[in-house]
Amino acid sequence: MTNAKQAAAWNGWEGQLWASSPERYDGMLDDFNAPLFAAAGISEVHRVLDVGCGPGSTTREAARRAAYVVGIDISTPMVNRARADASGIDNIEFVRGDAQVHAFPKAGFDVAISRGGVMFFDDLVAGFTNIRRALRPGGRLAFISPTTPDPGGEYARATAALAEFLTRPSPAASGMMSMPTAEHIREVLDRAGFRDIAVEAVQATENLGVDAADAADFICSLAPVQFNLRDVDKSTVDILRDRVADGFRPHETPQGVQVRGTVWLTSATR
Repeated sequence: MTNAKQAAAWNGWEGQLWASSPERYDGMLDDFNAPLFAAAGISEVHRVLDVGCGPGSTTREAARRAAYVVGIDISTPMVNRARADASGIDNIEFVRGDAQVHAFPKAGFDVAISRGGVMFFDDLVAGFTNIRRALRPGGRLAFISPTTPDPGGEYARATAALAEFLTRPSPAASGMMSMPTAEHIREVLDRAGFRDIAVEAVQATENLGVDAADAADFICSLAPVQFNLRDVDKSTVDILRDRVADGFRPHETPQGVQVRGTVWLTSATR
């Protein structure tokens, strides 16, 4: 492990929180799977590496398309949950490790994917260089990562009541915005030795709860929100939760609370 701070964070309460309710976090992200997997171009003969696999949703999805898939994550709670949820799937393996320095088999994979797991490298160029070495010549990399938050976006407007309280990231979220622009992503991947680099902003629907109250409860349970509200009195937190629920009511649909979100979709080749 080279990233001691991230290892400590994701193996503490934040990792346990995510591992305890992966379906809620998948609800936020699953709609981005279609563009991610289209960019990855996985086929039935491919060996796939899922970087920062978390509880393994994307790893299991890749296993439905590929010959074999390895998911790696720095968090023991999430790797344990991933292994439990993948019980009985023969073409899948989970490894607890730091993908920046893990000794992957050289040229051992055809495709590497990540749904929001590559921003946390302690050294971005070193991390992506290690991933490149794990890919065969011509192998593909595809990942999604956050764009700079849009203060006028649907999520920001719905949760505006929290904005003044969210003054710093939680420990696990401290690397979240390490690649905020397309230019930075291209620079990092170029320095790591990748070619045919393409970065585009893609939109998808984030599902946040069955109704506005449920969505507000979920958002207030997120680690960065909990972290920043930990010293705020309960009555104020209750008021904030109610205001967030009010913000989500215009986004209630028969399928639940839905807001549009934007991420960077990046693809490249070794």
